[in-house]
Amino acid sequence: MYQTTQSSMGLIGGLILAGVVVVALIFIALIFSRLYKRATKEVSFVRTGFGGESVIMNGGSLVFPVLHDVIPVNMNTLRLEVRRDTDVALITKDRMRVDVLAEFYVRVQPNKEAIANAAQTLGQRTMMPEKLKELVEGKFVDALRAVAAEMTMEELHEKRTDFVQKVQQAVSEDLIKNGLELESVSLTGLDQTSMEFFNPNNAFDAEGLTRLTEEIEQRRKIRNDIERDTEVQIDNKNLETEKQKLDIQREEEYAKLSQEQDVETRKAAQAAEIAREQAKSAQAAEEAQILSKKNVDASKIEADREVEQQRIELDLTLQQKNIEKEKAVETDVINKQKAIKLSEQDKQIAVAEKSKSQSEAQAVADEAKSIAVAAEEKIATVRETSVANRAKEIELIKATEEAERQAISIKVEAEASKIAAADNADALREEAQGLADKVRIAAESEAEAEKLIAAAKEATYKVDAEGLSAMNEAKNLLSSTLVDMEVKLKTIENLDRIIRESVKPIEKIEGINVIQVDGLNGQSGTSATEGAEGAGGNNLVDSAVNGALKYRAQAPIVDSIMESVGLKAGDINGLTNSLKSES
Repeated sequence: MYQTTQSSMGLIGGLILAGVVVVALIFIALIFSRLYKRATKEVSFVRTGFGGESVIMNGGSLVFPVLHDVIPVNMNTLRLEVRRDTDVALITKDRMRVDVLAEFYVRVQPNKEAIANAAQTLGQRTMMPEKLKELVEGKFVDALRAVAAEMTMEELHEKRTDFVQKVQQAVSEDLIKNGLELESVSLTGLDQTSMEFFNPNNAFDAEGLTRLTEEIEQRRKIRNDIERDTEVQIDNKNLETEKQKLDIQREEEYAKLSQEQDVETRKAAQAAEIAREQAKSAQAAEEAQILSKKNVDASKIEADREVEQQRIELDLTLQQKNIEKEKAVETDVINKQKAIKLSEQDKQIAVAEKSKSQSEAQAVADEAKSIAVAAEEKIATVRETSVANRAKEIELIKATEEAERQAISIKVEAEASKIAAADNADALREEAQGLADKVRIAAESEAEAEKLIAAAKEATYKVDAEGLSAMNEAKNLLSSTLVDMEVKLKTIENLDRIIRESVKPIEKIEGINVIQVDGLNGQSGTSATEGAEGAGGNNLVDSAVNGALKYRAQAPIVDSIMESVGLKAGDINGLTNSLKSES
């Protein structure tokens, strides 16, 4: 019993001890969970106080509230944006202002020394980017200004990488002192500052503004030149295009015309070819028909030959006698016609000689007017004679043509007869010989008649020439009085035309206003009757007409002709004075 109690007491004691140990462990665990601070990849910390400075990175440490102080350090990359524009814009080497927007990517270097420096110099600002920016922005701005002052605006735009590298080199050393490192710099914005933010009173801005204005105006001029040149080029191109279009249209029209011409030529050639083929076919058919008919006729002629031969032999003697008889009759007829023509020509020659004698008698006896009348009658006689001779020549030509036509007809009939019946060639030859003799006799008669006509014409022309010569000699014998009389007669015959041509310019006068003022300039007025009775007969009407005649355009040729016959064209009385004097 006693041993059992001891065992129980020992067991209880062990349990109590175990419970105390467990409670102690739990208490220690709670203390550790409360006082143990761990570092992460994003945040490290520096513990200061009891035990000295301790940099905790990728680990942990007990931090007692009273004994220790903790400064967290942000290990993330921070983006710090720096904007310099408007009136605080950067000034470049060429004194231009540029608006810059730069982004700096910084972080705390991942080593204990850098973390300790960042905790010492920056403190809690690594956890607040805006406050960190306020602290280090001056360094960034200073680096941007320094690098921008070494480069022109065009270099900044064209060499951004060089600009960023120089800024990064200028800032890196200063950031290391704060335990920071510059990962990269991004130039996200770069543009020229507006001209309104340039201060003309500032030497830098005044120089940049002058250069900027000069550059802008020059660029504007270049742009304007380019625009104008472009417009001219566009107009030239449009003109060239229009010309090409017109050329193309012209070529199209030429092509159409050429095509139409080729088509028409082809149609004509095809039509000609068709017509040629048709003609060949028709000719071949006609030749075949002629050949067939020829064969038929040959057979018929061969059949009729024996029958006709006897009849031809019987008729040959009779035809020979008839030919001789007709030849004698025709010879008599031709001789009679020849005698008739010769007698007619002798009669015409006698008439011509008689006319010649009559003309010569009249030329010597009559005055100039009778000679002219006789000459005119003679000319009419010659004209009628020529007409009659022409009619005779026409009749002879017609007779000759008729004879030739008969000869041709007879010759054709002879050829047909020769083809139809070859055996009667001797008879046809005799007949043709007779006709040839007939034609030859007729031709000889006509030639003789032509000779007689030519002789008659020669005599007629000779009579005409002698008559004309006698008439001219008679005119030369006329006295000057007769010549003047004849001239005046011709003038009287053409007086109406002369006066019409003289007063023709008056047609242009649209109207005549006659104003008579008696007693003007101390002259007494006279009536129209008294004026007519005065010297020259210049009454009011005559004065108006004379004035109109003086208005006319000068006609030297008409005036000279009128003056040569004693007429004065500028006065109405002058047109009739010559006639009055003669009367």
